Amino acid sequence: MKKQFTIAIALFLSANLNAAQVDTISIQSNYLHKASKTVVITPTTSKTKGQHFPVVYLLHGYGGTYANWIRIAPQLARQADELGVIIVSPDGGKGSWYFDSPIDSTIRYESYITKELLPYIDEHYPTINKSTARAITGLSMGGHGGLYLSIKHLDLFGAAGSMSGGVDFRPFPNNWDIKNALGEYATNKNLWDSNVDINLIEGLQNKQLAIIVDCGVDDFFLQVNRDLHKKLMDLKIDHDYIERPGGHSGDYWNNSVDYQLLYFKKYFSTHN
Repeated sequence: MKKQFTIAIALFLSANLNAAQVDTISIQSNYLHKASKTVVITPTTSKTKGQHFPVVYLLHGYGGTYANWIRIAPQLARQADELGVIIVSPDGGKGSWYFDSPIDSTIRYESYITKELLPYIDEHYPTINKSTARAITGLSMGGHGGLYLSIKHLDLFGAAGSMSGGVDFRPFPNNWDIKNALGEYATNKNLWDSNVDINLIEGLQNKQLAIIVDCGVDDFFLQVNRDLHKKLMDLKIDHDYIERPGGHSGDYWNNSVDYQLLYFKKYFSTHN
C-alpha cells in the first residue's frame, strides 16, 4: 500500500524573522501499522534555490515522544540556522529501543527509521543524500538507538552519538519494557547480547563511523558508558568520550546536545 504523508503543523519558534522552520509531520508506516509523528527543523536558508543540508537525527528516551527534543532544547531552532543543518526528531514509541523486535511485530522501529523515515526526509526536504551528511544521536534509550542504528547501517550514517545512553541494558533486565521486545533475559540471553551497543561495536573498523559519547557523572548509566569507552579504546576505535557533572535529566541533555551538534558540524564540514 502506498504510504500516505501529511504535514500536520508548521510552527515558527522565534520572534526573529530569520528563525528556522519547525514542522510536525505524520508518516503512515507500513512497518509500525500506524501513523508516526516527527519534528523536522529546517534552516531559514532552506528556501534558497539549490542549497542542500546535512541532517542530524535526534532520538528521544524511554516514555518520550517526537516532541521531547524541541521542549528539552528549544535552542535547536536557532542551531539549525547557525550550523546549517536539518534536525529530525522522530517518535520511537514508549519503549522500542529502536530495534526490530523478534517477538513483537509492532516494534519495528529500525525498519521504520531506515526504510521509511529517511527516504521520506530525503524526498521532501533539501538534504544532502549520502551517509557522510547524516548523523544520528539521542538521549538514554535514544542514545542506544543512535549507536545501534548507525553501526547496523553504516551505508546510511557517517556519524553517531549517545547522550546518557543505555549502551548496555543487560544490567537492567526488568526495566523499561525491554523484555517486551526481547523476551525475559534469563531465557533469551542471546537476543539481549546481540542487541546491545557494547557488543555491536566489535564489528566496527576504525574510522568507519565518527562517534561521540557522553554521560553525566551522577547518571545510573555511567558505568556502562565507561565500559563502552574502555572497549572502544581496546578495539582502537577513535571516538570522543566525555563525562560531565549532571544526572539523567533534561538540564544535562539541553547542554549535551549543543556539544554533539558542534561535533557533527565539524564532521560534515570535513566530509562533504
